[in-house]
Amino acid sequence: MISRREASGPPHPDEAPVGAQAPAARPAAPAAQSASPVPHNAAAARDAVARLLTSHFCELEAEGLADVVVADALLVTSELVTNAFRHGGGLTRFSAELTDEGLCVAVSDTSTDTPVGHHEGDSGAARIGGYGWPLVLRLATRVSITCHSGGKRITALIPLT
Repeated sequence: MISRREASGPPHPDEAPVGAQAPAARPAAPAAQSASPVPHNAAAARDAVARLLTSHFCELEAEGLADVVVADALLVTSELVTNAFRHGGGLTRFSAELTDEGLCVAVSDTSTDTPVGHHEGDSGAARIGGYGWPLVLRLATRVSITCHSGGKRITALIPLT
């Protein structure tokens, strides 16, 4: 059983679910929390997730996480945080926690606009971006978007197996 550990604070109290898939089920056990500030960029968020994974899995030498699983977790983290800065008006909250189902990453920003990916008809050298959100949807087993009066929170569950 994986213990629940969290890298940052609780969800915003005004959040109400909209769209996407159902949020991840949470174990009833209390979380161990660290009072870390909101990361100032995607690299800092990836570092926080890497520390969380290392702190939990470093003692499991023979059963360590595969490099591809770690890479997927860091890619989802990077995409969510980058999109919060680039399209969401800035990152306002960030958390990463281990649950029985995997790594749960939650990112909040100040925009209520939901993410969009590139469309099949969009092609050519003129198109820039639009690949991150489809990657998040492909790599995460669950994604939810919750809008509230101050923006939105996107939560993604990444399997660690």
